[in-house]
Amino acid sequence: MLPPEPHRTERIGWLRAAVLGANDGIISTSSLMVGVAAASSGPRDIVVAGVAGLVAGALSMAAGEYVSVSSQADTERAELDRERRELTDDPVFELQELTDIYVARGLRPELAADVARELMAKDALGAHVRDELGLSDVLSARPVQAAFASAGSFAVGAALPLATAVVASSSASLAIAGASLVSLFVLGALSAVVGGAPPVYAAVRVTFWGALAMAVTAGVGALFGLAV
Repeated sequence: MLPPEPHRTERIGWLRAAVLGANDGIISTSSLMVGVAAASSGPRDIVVAGVAGLVAGALSMAAGEYVSVSSQADTERAELDRERRELTDDPVFELQELTDIYVARGLRPELAADVARELMAKDALGAHVRDELGLSDVLSARPVQAAFASAGSFAVGAALPLATAVVASSSASLAIAGASLVSLFVLGALSAVVGGAPPVYAAVRVTFWGALAMAVTAGVGALFGLAV
């Protein structure tokens, strides 16, 4: 038997959470700091805003991902329980249901029936979970993994504009914006490469939305600065 072939779908769970966290960390923290800077605040205020944004954002991302993915996991468990009951209460119907699925995929009815019987004899629940519900171990919900991946990646992303603000002696807003846009471009390209997608489009897409967020926040900060 050949060893299983690795696929990029195995990365979907943690990759989605990690990219989302890092992207949000860079954009939200840099936008917050640029907005504070545009309001004519001092360097200390900008750094304090960045630290607050990092801590609050990381905790918010962890909580949000955990709650969201936990809801998905609850739904998956409910579907599994339902399928177990149906297999116990009406195995004949479930066999026909699985047969119809294979017929719809292109197998001859006789062959589909044989395949369904063989698979149900070995692992009836596994066959229905995979082919009827479309669930698998690779794509199943993992709340704790998603929460840690989001929080950690958010903190890493937020640390980039924060470090820039600490190092920059003047023109902090320009330095933060420039470093953040470069980081977003690299993040978009890297995530696309890891996922097997074209890197240029992903990088430009992420950078555009980051630039838009910082521009709007800077405008709001400037307005409040003038009002004060």
